[in-house]
Amino acid sequence: MSWLFKPGQPKKQIVSKTVERDFEREYDKLQKLEDQTKKLHKDMKKSTEADIAMSKAAVKISTDLLNNPLCEQDMAFLEAMTALDTSMKRMDAFNHEKVNQIQKTVIDPLKKYSSVFPSLNMAVKRREQALQDYKRLQSKLEKYEEKEKTGPNVVKLHQAREELRPVKEDFEVKNKQLLDEMPKFYNSRIDYFQPSFEALIRAQVVYFTEMYKIFSDLTEKIDQAGLTDEQRERENEAKLSELRALSIVADD
Repeated sequence: MSWLFKPGQPKKQIVSKTVERDFEREYDKLQKLEDQTKKLHKDMKKSTEADIAMSKAAVKISTDLLNNPLCEQDMAFLEAMTALDTSMKRMDAFNHEKVNQIQKTVIDPLKKYSSVFPSLNMAVKRREQALQDYKRLQSKLEKYEEKEKTGPNVVKLHQAREELRPVKEDFEVKNKQLLDEMPKFYNSRIDYFQPSFEALIRAQVVYFTEMYKIFSDLTEKIDQAGLTDEQRERENEAKLSELRALSIVADD
């Protein structure tokens, strides 16, 4: 019945299906964790870059408005644009503080955590190589066990057993170490990441608390008392209608 076995593969099952299934399950969890960690690191970097771009653009807009020639003619407009520019620069400063905090407490730890996976993957590759060596030598041993017990064959059988012993021990050590430590590594993710995510929440809370103060202060400075958003919209529409009535913008 030797035709049932692939060339170079031992007839004896050297790793139980249960052990192999457990190993594959634990390693699959770690591979998914690696992918999720890399994706989160990438997304967090994009998020902070977008935050910096947003506040930079807001400062650019407020600066451009402040330099508008209309500010030289209308003192009220100048005061409003000065207040806006000051608020945008305050927002930008707090935004940079938030981004720096997130970089230190979230993005850097994510990067450090991701740097561990190459070593883990290398350990799995070494285990796989040890398993292949184990299978090859076990198959070699089985061939000599099936041969006639002549003097030369007995010597080769003894040599095969001696050659197999350290390889078998090496695989068993590597296999046991990974089976013991992969679940520990996976379960440690909560204790590792929880402080980072708590720091992320705190940074966001501090930032948006300051934003509320900044924009509340800005509203008090530029808001016209007694005017609702609907009233402002009607005023703008009325002024736009006046502009459209001018001959230079009238339709031919």
